[in-house]
Amino acid sequence: MISILVVSHGDFAKSLVTTAEMIAGKQEQVGWVSLAANDGVDSLSDKVASALADFPEGTPTLILADLWGGSPFNAAAQFAAKNPQSIALVAGVNLPILLEAYMARNSTLSELVNKINEIADDSIRQFEVSTDNDDNLGDDL
Repeated sequence: MISILVVSHGDFAKSLVTTAEMIAGKQEQVGWVSLAANDGVDSLSDKVASALADFPEGTPTLILADLWGGSPFNAAAQFAAKNPQSIALVAGVNLPILLEAYMARNSTLSELVNKINEIADDSIRQFEVSTDNDDNLGDDL
């Protein structure tokens, strides 16, 4: 099973993981790292290293970051760059992406990353009300 680590600014990672647990139930081998206001590069890298060490040794790991190029992403990228065969890093995490990752954790790491990339565009949509026929306003809901 693929381990999953969510990294973010503030409490977003923790909140995302706990919210996903409300929907999908408690997951094994899932962790989170939050960048606190007083964290520096070294302390953040230490947090990522500690979280990764909590996973079973040799387990493929998917790291989901909040923002491309942000400090949490950059800290995680150090680990992914050192071990690209067993650690993948994807930025732009949201609840649908995390839930999809939960559902496909028994695939290979590359298959999981491909699946996440496939659904990423569909995970954000605008709700639009059709103005063609106002009488059927709720029919498409």
